[in-house]
Amino acid sequence: MLENIVEFFRNLPEKICVKCGEKIEEQSECYTNTCDKCSTH
Repeated sequence: MLENIVEFFRNLPEKICVKCGEKIEEQSECYTNTCDKCSTH
């Protein structure tokens, strides 16, 4: 069962910033949807 959970998180798609379209360097399950650059401007 634990392997299924690990595999699930491993297969999550990368998060993309909704403003600029760049990959967000965070864990995929976090709640933010903007990158650091866009959230500070």
